[in-house]
Amino acid sequence: MLSPESLKKIDREIAKYPVDQKQSACMSALRIAQMEKGWLAKETIEFVARYLDMPSIAAYEVATFYNMYDLTPVGAKKITICTNLPCVLSGGVHAAEYLKKKLGIDFNETTADGRFTLKEGECMGACGDAPVLLLNNHRMCSWMTEEKIDQLLADLKK
Repeated sequence: MLSPESLKKIDREIAKYPVDQKQSACMSALRIAQMEKGWLAKETIEFVARYLDMPSIAAYEVATFYNMYDLTPVGAKKITICTNLPCVLSGGVHAAEYLKKKLGIDFNETTADGRFTLKEGECMGACGDAPVLLLNNHRMCSWMTEEKIDQLLADLKK
């Protein structure tokens, strides 16, 4: 179900925990699986659970609790914008509306060409940099004005 390379990465994560605590690597294993597959299908989550010797429902609980896991296909670039109060007070709603307009989609939608998915996110721990967005769960973008959004989208389209 996963490539040998991904399984090697998961094994490195498992090795960080006591032998009888393989399930402690669940978050990392799901992240690795999602990086390979692009999203987490039911079968992928079940595979990860079996690999970690844990009940499937426990892996589902992790995958559905955190917004970094995608349970449906997403675009090549997933943009998650924070809409918690500090970001809202610092222009987060405006930045979100501007992104929706620029991309022609709403939250939880993907552009017709499959390039972009827009998500609404919870606090990203960068309130002083508001409004913030997260690109593909890894790159934090701060102080997202219209100009910075335009530049980001232009860079991502290259």
